[in-house]
Amino acid sequence: MTATEDLIASAEAHSAHNYHPLPLVVASAEGAWMTDVEGRRYLDMLAGYSALNFGHGNRRLVEAAKKQLDRVTLTSRAFHHDRFAEFCARLAALCGKDMVLPMNTGAEAVETAVKTARKWGYRVKGVPDGRARIVVASDNFHGRTTTIVSFSTDPEARADYGPYTPGFDIVPYGDLDALREAVTDDTVAVLIEPIQGEAGVLVPPPGYLPGVRELTSDYNVLFIADEIQSGLGRTGRTFACEHEGVVPDVYLLGKALGGGVVPVSAVVANADVLGVFRPGEHGSTFGGNPLACAVALEVVAMLETGEFQQRATELGDHLHAELGLLVGSGKVTEVRGRGLWAGVDIDPAQGTGREISEKLMDLGVLVKDTHGSTIRIAPPLVISKEDLDWGLDQLRAVLG
Repeated sequence: MTATEDLIASAEAHSAHNYHPLPLVVASAEGAWMTDVEGRRYLDMLAGYSALNFGHGNRRLVEAAKKQLDRVTLTSRAFHHDRFAEFCARLAALCGKDMVLPMNTGAEAVETAVKTARKWGYRVKGVPDGRARIVVASDNFHGRTTTIVSFSTDPEARADYGPYTPGFDIVPYGDLDALREAVTDDTVAVLIEPIQGEAGVLVPPPGYLPGVRELTSDYNVLFIADEIQSGLGRTGRTFACEHEGVVPDVYLLGKALGGGVVPVSAVVANADVLGVFRPGEHGSTFGGNPLACAVALEVVAMLETGEFQQRATELGDHLHAELGLLVGSGKVTEVRGRGLWAGVDIDPAQGTGREISEKLMDLGVLVKDTHGSTIRIAPPLVISKEDLDWGLDQLRAVLG
């Protein structure tokens, strides 16, 4: 057996089969490239679902982590530490908000947002106890907890995990009329992704996000934007909502906030929303730990320059122009996305998304399929134009 085969066999024998990875074993990575245990290099065109926006082994982020590792890594929130205040202040300022509630994973941020919205609904809006409802969109992906999969419409994510958590109303994504009909006096929040990632990088129709903002304001309902995958530079703006001039009440952040080094997530909002919490009502042992804050502070500093947003805009325009040439060729039926983020629907005659991903892997390019015939392209924002073009050349080669 090769080293790859041996390691994959061992993983299959000793780990739960909740993922179906491509058959390679990564040993090291730098920038937009990964190297496997056999010494073969691959261009990473997935970037850890946007967790690696700043590339593998980014020196600024690694150095920030190393410096903090020598000082203190964890205190729990039982004590203050000297990186916490600056992290909260700088992240709040980046978002144009007052307060930050730090957690670890994206799913924890979403769970925290659900609790925030319900508590706000009872304490501020005056919804009767136990009746708070949250409107979500079909085909959403917000995480994997039992509460979150309770409002998923994906059978693979939801099946066999009941009984499900009540309190959610599901409407079609992009349908303002359906959203308006779903809102009642008991509605406390609308929770949506400005661009749906797992669903295939679905961009809502023009005017949808401004319509959600207007509706939620009119009905005294919180607008919660899950920017865990779409935020922090991926689409060419700090937040995907900015493309339509929309500012939600609550931002949910994660993935790239930890720079691909540590898990960091956050709920960011004004004091009239996050101020509903009192000591003891919510928490996390690792949330906002010194190591996480040190890395995330460097992420915020990098985003404050606008450099990465500009790269995502310029390279994203090039990416979409090149992918657009494939539409209608009998190879690709549709391309969607913004910035350095694209969902590419492969013509079924060319193969499934998984088959195309495996063929690309054989040529040294890594992407990930979703929903049968779609592949997602989301390289690190540090990728060079030359490497991006090389990766697109491999896609054209696979598609013939």
